[in-house]
Amino acid sequence: MPTAALPAGPVGYTDTGGSTKPTVVLTGGLAISGNLWDPVVERLRQEFRCVAVTLPLGAHREPMALEADLSLGGLAEILESFLGFLDVRDVTFVECDTGTGQMLAGRDCERIARMVLCSCETAENYPPGLPGRTLAFAAKLPGGVNAAMQQLRVRALRRTPFAFGRMAKHPIPDATVDDWLRPLQTQRAIRRDLTKYLRSGKVSRQALLDATGNLGSFDRPVLVVWAREDRVMPLETGRHLAGLFPQARLVEIDDSYTLIPADQPERLASEIRSFVHAAAPPS
Repeated sequence: MPTAALPAGPVGYTDTGGSTKPTVVLTGGLAISGNLWDPVVERLRQEFRCVAVTLPLGAHREPMALEADLSLGGLAEILESFLGFLDVRDVTFVECDTGTGQMLAGRDCERIARMVLCSCETAENYPPGLPGRTLAFAAKLPGGVNAAMQQLRVRALRRTPFAFGRMAKHPIPDATVDDWLRPLQTQRAIRRDLTKYLRSGKVSRQALLDATGNLGSFDRPVLVVWAREDRVMPLETGRHLAGLFPQARLVEIDDSYTLIPADQPERLASEIRSFVHAAAPPS
């Protein structure tokens, strides 16, 4: 996996290439690497340059700088720096799970031309659901994040509501989850990074609230994609989020939980493709 050397530290990503293709940048959430998007990317790569970013939220391979801001606002700054590193414009930004898309919309990131928000954190649901609250509590205890991650070496525990049980409706391959969790289970500095984010809860929630107040000024197309059965990111929060943007459309997905890229990659890829073509400016 290549890395982008950013002021906050190294950020890993994958890039299908193709400088003449429209660029789609995809991000995920806590303890989940960019390979979450592999099934979606495989369906889009013929038409689009797909760049999947692994945020420094536990599944990253190299620790960030000690002074790096890893609050939600800091993550938005990292993503803006990453888009500058790629030197891309007219980007379709796609996220799942985190609130970084709303942060970037609130900051009016000029490189982003349109946005797809899939079952993600919102100001009224932060930290999100039982998994989010469980991790936030663990981060308050000395060694709490390490204890939580080491328990997940037991694969059966991963399907509990406290872990990935409410995140994906259909089982994610054990090898994939092993890959996501390995950095947290083996590297103290990676646990330090995730703990820093988790302990920023009050600051991050206020930043998300502030960004939410600015969403009405984001005058570009937005596609909000939400899982109807989601119990971590309730459907009503997705409907409310879509109503905050002046140019948003809501799509509700069946047979899925939060991780729509894993549960329904074919449907999600189709929605992204149609959205980009409909929202693209005339040539």
